[in-house]
Amino acid sequence: MTVDDTGSGADGDGRVDPEPAPDSADPGEDPLALRLEGLILGAERRYTPFQAARSAGVSMELASRFWRAMGFADIGQAKALTEADVLALRRLAGLVEAGLLSEAMAVQVARSTGQTTARLAEWQIDSFLEGLTEPPEPGMTRTEVTYPIVELLLPELQEFLVYVWRRQLAASAGRVIQAGDDEEMVDRRLAVGFADLVGFTRLTRRMEEEELGELVEAFETTSADLVAARGGRLVKTLGDEVLYAADDAGTAAEIALLLVETMAHDETMPELRVGIAFGTVTTRMGDVFGTTVNLASRLTSIAPKDAVLVDTAFAEELIRTRDAPASEAAAAEEAAAAEKEGEEPPAYRFALQPMWQRPVRGLGVVEPWLLTRRDGGDGES
Repeated sequence: MTVDDTGSGADGDGRVDPEPAPDSADPGEDPLALRLEGLILGAERRYTPFQAARSAGVSMELASRFWRAMGFADIGQAKALTEADVLALRRLAGLVEAGLLSEAMAVQVARSTGQTTARLAEWQIDSFLEGLTEPPEPGMTRTEVTYPIVELLLPELQEFLVYVWRRQLAASAGRVIQAGDDEEMVDRRLAVGFADLVGFTRLTRRMEEEELGELVEAFETTSADLVAARGGRLVKTLGDEVLYAADDAGTAAEIALLLVETMAHDETMPELRVGIAFGTVTTRMGDVFGTTVNLASRLTSIAPKDAVLVDTAFAEELIRTRDAPASEAAAAEEAAAAEKEGEEPPAYRFALQPMWQRPVRGLGVVEPWLLTRRDGGDGES
């Protein structure tokens, strides 16, 4: 929870009471909500923000920057912080003092962690916890059921969160180590793809909110599973759109075509269109930025229904890696030469068809290529 930068909470000579008084709750706060907070945080309220900053040995200004970066609301100088808040401040500040992180990087760590876990917490409360706390008996309220459920789930969810984080950290560290040089660790050459549901805005006017929510959840779940299974990385979901990245063009192409094919077999889903570009991408806080990302987004907006458009750099990369022929004529010549020599012809997975050049807003004239499966296969390997 974010604080202001005032110095209230100290005594007349500027010192802070070394033994903060026990929590005195706001009379308007729900007692069960306070009990639930104490259960989740594992400690009671003991400190004002100023007292917490002084106990952690950091300035009020830096403490405020950390708390705001984590996404917590201003609380003035209410006594609402715990020993855990003090410890978190002390740890972040200690990383800066030890020279392991710059102050700006420590703030970025706080911000990225806060943004990611905020979404996770909202999802768990809105979807997961809500479904488990239906009153089992008449007369019981949801709040009466929530406390024991949280008490049972909290340690298991905490362990699972740490496990997944470590796994993701290991995978991300592996990708960075393989980047090759220091510059590629930040500005990397990646394939970036957008997949967009066609006509989603019209659907929002026709469907009930619950139906719309189920459609979006099914789309995001299916997309996330396909991207992960094929070795890509889901960067983010935007309701009717997903953004993913892959280290190589072949993986990105396979994911794109699988997405189109899978959605086409689901009668409840609208048509899908996908745009992919290949090039230098800047990564920040798990997101991707740059001209390559913008181009992929623009290609998606002009792609036909149930089709995949790629840029020239992506097409050239597929040709270079022998995942697609330069042209069908070239493929025919290679097949004839191989047959003459008694050899197997090249086994290309994808086909590329050049489309009309066209101006794309903010990016000039581009030449899209239509990506398809060359053998008409279903993508299974």
